[in-house]
Amino acid sequence: MGLCACKPQVQTVYAPCPQATPSDCPAAPVAEQTASGPTPAAPPANVPQALVDAAQKIAAHVQSGSINGRAYNRLAELVDRFGHRLSGSQALEDAIAWTLVQMQQDGLVNVRKEKVMVPHWVRGKESAAILAPVKRPLTPLGLGGTVGTGKRPIRAEIVVVPDLEALERRGSEVAGKIVVINQAMPPYDHEKRDTHYGATVQIRVRGASIAAKHGAKAVLIRSVTAHSLNSPHTGSLRYEDGIKKIPAAAVTVEDADRLQRMAARGPVKVELSLAAKTLPDAESGNAIGEIRGRELPDEVVVVGCHIDSWDVGDGASDDGAGCVMAMEAGRILQELGLTPRRTVRVVLYTNEENGLRGAKAYHEAHGKQVHAGAIEADVGAGAPAGFGITGTPEQVAQLQQMAALFEPLGASDLHEGGGGADISPLTKDGVLSIGLHPDVSHYFDLHHSPADTIDKIDPDHLQRNAAAMALMAFILAER
Repeated sequence: MGLCACKPQVQTVYAPCPQATPSDCPAAPVAEQTASGPTPAAPPANVPQALVDAAQKIAAHVQSGSINGRAYNRLAELVDRFGHRLSGSQALEDAIAWTLVQMQQDGLVNVRKEKVMVPHWVRGKESAAILAPVKRPLTPLGLGGTVGTGKRPIRAEIVVVPDLEALERRGSEVAGKIVVINQAMPPYDHEKRDTHYGATVQIRVRGASIAAKHGAKAVLIRSVTAHSLNSPHTGSLRYEDGIKKIPAAAVTVEDADRLQRMAARGPVKVELSLAAKTLPDAESGNAIGEIRGRELPDEVVVVGCHIDSWDVGDGASDDGAGCVMAMEAGRILQELGLTPRRTVRVVLYTNEENGLRGAKAYHEAHGKQVHAGAIEADVGAGAPAGFGITGTPEQVAQLQQMAALFEPLGASDLHEGGGGADISPLTKDGVLSIGLHPDVSHYFDLHHSPADTIDKIDPDHLQRNAAAMALMAFILAER
């Protein structure tokens, strides 16, 4: 999940991903449930029998145990073979090619890669250290898109501020300094289901340009996470036009607090070296496969995710899990013979993290086609909870009538407000947009960090989320 500015929050509180295009990137947790799920309530009489039958088939398929671990094994192969997949990297292109083979083997049709030109930012070697009053190394992680520090490291006294408002107020103090923005992200609020990500991430998105406006040499931000084991978190920044670009990096929560304590005692001098650079755009592509509709094949339901990731960790939760769930949703429908009225199109978007080029290219190529709905999975693979829905009141109410169908999968919380960065161009066009909302109470502990590895993912959660996506795709394509 990359750089998107999300809408105001309704009921469930969103986990925005400050992207170049506004969108909803919701996050809605629920309590754990058993693999078989609760006994479903009888669906309302006006729910078509075909949907009831499909829901029962999908739930039985999962509960039979015949596909236990299947989605997890595919995700393990993805991350073990290709690792992280930053736009412009060979690993990303190899991973895309692999997904095309997988979708062909699953029986999807019209499997192809649609060309997209993507940004090619390269991190390079990074280091940081406290020089005075003591010498001590820091753990930096350059923010996506940052400029480098040049041939020599930047050495300067630091100014520590608690947030962007304080940075603006103290602007006269930062000229020639390195600004440290030490805004803590509060712990996950289970009662309100609030990640606090949307408010906190602004230090990453806007901090460099605000500091540069006041003459700062560089910026260090506290990693945008509520919990840390000395692991830094990256993510895109946004340079403002007309303001000098200065180097920007995240430091760990522990380092940020240490710098604040030391600065309260007296002057602190820090050294920062970033070898980051931006190369010419590189060729990539969206990976696409379909289940052709039996009656209205030219009308489409998108099941989407993003195949790129940041260049730390394995991108297992963000968003390898989403891609495997999207592919698995198509595979489940295909193997159960659930051919919907409209075409279900699995789209693995490229370049969500630092440009949304895949989303924009898809919209340019297919935006005029009739889309009956779009689903996105880009908030990890926590315990299944349900979906957020952005549409007309009538559309939301109609889907909420289907909640009982999702109960065996533990995903019956169908609430207003959802979508995702990659489907946001379709959402703007008025397309019914759905966001998968698993439990995200620990998602931002891993997000954009070296800790985003597959061992954090529960195989049963992954499989049931995928099955819930399959059912939702079938419902949208049938209605």
